[in-house]
Amino acid sequence: MVALGGGHGLYASLSALRRVTTDVTAVVTVADDGGSSGRLRRELGVLPPGDLRMALAALCGDDEWGSTWSEVVQHRFRSGGELHGHAVGNLLIVALWELLGDSVAALDWVGQLLGAHGRVLPMSSVPLDIVAEVEGADPDRPDEVVTVRGQVACASTRGRVRSISLIPDRPPVPSQVIRAVHEADWVVFGPGSWFTSVLPHLLVPDLARALVTTRARRLVALNLSPQRGETDGFAAHTYLEVLADHAPELRVDVVLADRKGVEDAVRLERVAAGLGARLVLADLAVDDGSPRHDPDRFAEAFDQVFAD
Repeated sequence: MVALGGGHGLYASLSALRRVTTDVTAVVTVADDGGSSGRLRRELGVLPPGDLRMALAALCGDDEWGSTWSEVVQHRFRSGGELHGHAVGNLLIVALWELLGDSVAALDWVGQLLGAHGRVLPMSSVPLDIVAEVEGADPDRPDEVVTVRGQVACASTRGRVRSISLIPDRPPVPSQVIRAVHEADWVVFGPGSWFTSVLPHLLVPDLARALVTTRARRLVALNLSPQRGETDGFAAHTYLEVLADHAPELRVDVVLADRKGVEDAVRLERVAAGLGARLVLADLAVDDGSPRHDPDRFAEAFDQVFAD
């Protein structure tokens, strides 16, 4: 399995996938410019490590070793000094990058230390910037379209994101990423921040070509609810329409959605069919009403889809 995304969405899919397969590779966005990752990126010129760290934590096992190391790498310092807000795992990853001079090898070393049930790879060998065309960012000018640059700015915009692009527009991709995509049985897109975590993979030419030409089957896991700022007002089918706009050549085999989060299943099924996919509805969310995936339910849904 190859899972693509970043942040909390990828964390959710990896937490489920490691329960159903012993061979999962995460391909992670590298455009974060906020928080600890942004500070390390600006100060040291490295890839932003935060989403990579979260993916590694998600792949940790449920035994004492895995749960302990997951907590360690996710731990953030709290102080009045320069270390405030930095995650331990971010510093560990960057230290290994500096020592080894190889971003992929360093992540493999961290994975071995954590006992990760899978591998984590960066989407690109260089840091990326996301550029969004945003409509209505100024409430007084609802029809005006402006350009917004940066992952944090795009994710928190007050307007409606219409499209995104990347800087640089043809970034290098690690050979291990291309190989993993071509050798996969399944490629999983989402859930996650649609414009800033999921779609960027399809805007990197070498990676997009691999995703279109791979013999792997493709699954799109939809979000449980719209994300404030980035996807306000999105219905379930809107995610697929945006995906098709950004990657018109991509064909999909399965669309997986939470049963309770779909308002118009007929329309969603029609839009999914337009991508070549069948729609699978399942109970994926936790019972407390919060928009979070239940890892066991998510894993069960993956398992049923992969078995068909």
